[in-house]
Amino acid sequence: MPFNITSIKTSSNGVWQGDNPLDFAFPLLIVQTTLILVVSRFLAFLFRPLRQPKVIAEIVGGIVLGPSAFGRNKEFMHHIFPKWSTPTLESVASIGLLFFLFLVGLELDLSSIRRSGKRAFVIAFAGISLPFVCGIGVAFVLRNTIDGLDQVGYGPFLVFMGVALSITAFPVLARILAELKLLTTRVGETAMSAAAFNDVAAWILLALAVAIAGDGTASSGEKKSPVIAIWVLLSGLAFVIFMLTVIRPAMRWVARRCSPEHDVVDEAYICLTLAGVMVSGFMTDLIGIHSIFGAFVFGLTIPKGGNFAERLIERIEDFVSGLLLPLYFASSGLKTDVATIRDAKSWGLLALVITTACAGKILGTFAVAVMLKIPARESIALGVLMNTKGLVELIVLNIGKEKKVLNDECFAILVLMALFTTFITTPTVMAIYKPAREGTSAVTHRKLRDLSATREAAGSKDVFRILACFHGPGNVSSLISLVEATRSTQKQLKLFIMHLVELTERSSSIIMVQRARKNGLPFINRFRRGEWHDRVAGAFQAYSQLGRVSVRPTTAISALSTMDQDICHVAENKRVTMIILPFHKQWRGADDESMENLGHGWRGVNQRVLKNAPCSVGVLVDRGFGSGSPTPGPTATVAQRICIIFFGGPDDREALELGGMMAEHPAVKLTVIKFVEKEGLESDGVMLRPSPSRCSEKNYSFSTAEMNREKEKELDETILAEFRSKWNGVADYTEKVTSSIVEGVLTLGRSGDYDLIIVGKGRFPSKMIAKLADRQAEHAELGPIGDILASSGQGVVSSVLVVQQHDMAHAEETPVAKIVQSDCEKYKADESSGAGEISKAV
Repeated sequence: MPFNITSIKTSSNGVWQGDNPLDFAFPLLIVQTTLILVVSRFLAFLFRPLRQPKVIAEIVGGIVLGPSAFGRNKEFMHHIFPKWSTPTLESVASIGLLFFLFLVGLELDLSSIRRSGKRAFVIAFAGISLPFVCGIGVAFVLRNTIDGLDQVGYGPFLVFMGVALSITAFPVLARILAELKLLTTRVGETAMSAAAFNDVAAWILLALAVAIAGDGTASSGEKKSPVIAIWVLLSGLAFVIFMLTVIRPAMRWVARRCSPEHDVVDEAYICLTLAGVMVSGFMTDLIGIHSIFGAFVFGLTIPKGGNFAERLIERIEDFVSGLLLPLYFASSGLKTDVATIRDAKSWGLLALVITTACAGKILGTFAVAVMLKIPARESIALGVLMNTKGLVELIVLNIGKEKKVLNDECFAILVLMALFTTFITTPTVMAIYKPAREGTSAVTHRKLRDLSATREAAGSKDVFRILACFHGPGNVSSLISLVEATRSTQKQLKLFIMHLVELTERSSSIIMVQRARKNGLPFINRFRRGEWHDRVAGAFQAYSQLGRVSVRPTTAISALSTMDQDICHVAENKRVTMIILPFHKQWRGADDESMENLGHGWRGVNQRVLKNAPCSVGVLVDRGFGSGSPTPGPTATVAQRICIIFFGGPDDREALELGGMMAEHPAVKLTVIKFVEKEGLESDGVMLRPSPSRCSEKNYSFSTAEMNREKEKELDETILAEFRSKWNGVADYTEKVTSSIVEGVLTLGRSGDYDLIIVGKGRFPSKMIAKLADRQAEHAELGPIGDILASSGQGVVSSVLVVQQHDMAHAEETPVAKIVQSDCEKYKADESSGAGEISKAV
């Protein structure tokens, strides 16, 4: 008995009045949406170790909820996904799809496609044409083998099969490349450019397929004229021309009106643009193509850079990508019944389709790439990458099913093909291609002491290479001030700046990828006039000119879990002497309420860089350092007040070396303060014993290396004597006697006498630092003194730079427990027997 959908009510009266909410449209939609989100997120969590894109989890989630798995239970399908609810679910999902395709249009920069060059175009053409021809060949086999397909017209079926096998998913490919750290390689650049060409071609072919598929029987039962397909294509072409020649200039005007210069983004323009998405979708549906085509073309008309595009993304991205789009994948899964592939013949057809799809795309791309003199390993990796499928593939298949060009069995075969080809991309590329790292045969100074020693021995200028990382504009002023303070006439300064950008599943991440490629990033290049137009680039460009410093920009676009690998890799390849990292907290004012916390993920990035860095590292805790600085340059006269706190040890000696470089600068007023314990306290012995059971987040970790205490003391005295002799009259040196280290250090931080305080991390602690081992840590990675100065609620107003000297002998660290002198004798026997071989008596 047919179901009358007009009898369905929107909401129920509640269970107390005898209504079952699952019999009403809106409560059932809520249940369906929640279930879909839970299943897709759970599968995404399971697939994360396999480094699969989120689209895989969402497609599999839809299949699991459909007749292939859960849907085999008739009660489940009857109550949760009844047939009468399908139009409601698909309508809501289609709204999400409409706006997502608008975001895809925002991602695709037509100007970057034009700049991509002939190589990318030729590879894209080969990657489309050969699979398209193979798809037509497979179509003949499927049509003659699968029951019911012989009723479908030849033209529509051949075109749909060709399109299904030739598509490359641009957004999915971009995320796979970023995950595999291939965005900065020639393979990544070529794949992104070719995929952009492929994306445009896929939409043209899809419009053609839909137009041809409409050339059949009208709803009244009359045979439609073949001329109608031509009219549909011509109308679609006219729509595209109108959008690009009329609407695009109008949207540029809107974007200019919403630029930062006008200091406001009028909500009316946002609402007008969102309405434009709907109207564009309606117009293409009216023409007879598909509503999503209109939304995609409208997205192409929006200027890619600037405040307006970012505001649009903020409005719709999370809601569409996180909530509505999974509904579309689920609705696709509900149509996919793997059980239709029931016999050996069907499984053979599936194997044939997968083999043909992979062979056509991979071999076509490989052959042309080799002809273009790309190495064979890179060529095969390029072919595998171009074989990535995704959302557009599902859209093609769903439209084909909707137009009755594909039946259930053919639809299931093609969905599984799309899943398989995308699933194998990441592991296959990881197996066959590893980008060659640049050589590092040249002499590399891993710590500042080595740089100074080499310069003195050679009697000539040496190159001081710094890698300065930043999250955004808020870090720029302090970084420039810090780098400028280290510049002197005795050495050449070469600055590499790295913009750290978190890669997420959001479309804005891919827009950042495209913007980086458009600007010549993430490759390391010198600034070129007109390439960087934002405030950050402008600040560094001005500094490079005024300070006569070599500045080279780069961008690291990566997941936070692997961001440290990018930083260390660039530091290794560029032979830098010091990495400067921004602290994960930044103060905008004098109180803690003005503090901005970027989160634990960025803290983890700093922790891993400190552990694995190939050179010395400085972590900058910024409380406004440089905000009142003069314009940097050789004629700067206003002094930066910088203090170095010295306790002793390798990290403190590295901090003092950095201070020696700063002392040469005419705009820096440097003070060195050595802390000395009050008489009578220095005899208190302390022993540190390893305590791995302690939480390293809340307890300080110290080096497990064995070191000669007398030799360390001698090195401390030597470097202090050298410093005082060399910079006598230029830098101030004082010794501060204190009975409380914490209060003594906090007094300096609270005083406001210094713009910047530099301290060593103290991985091999002096006697005074060892007494702080049991102190509860807030930021253990900064060491005891750095943590005291960086902790919130202490009233510290000075910025802090925590320095860690590079030394592989100190790489292994462990939390420790402090044992006072009265208990030392108890453990000496354990030490002599080997039970405490890494304990330290200090």
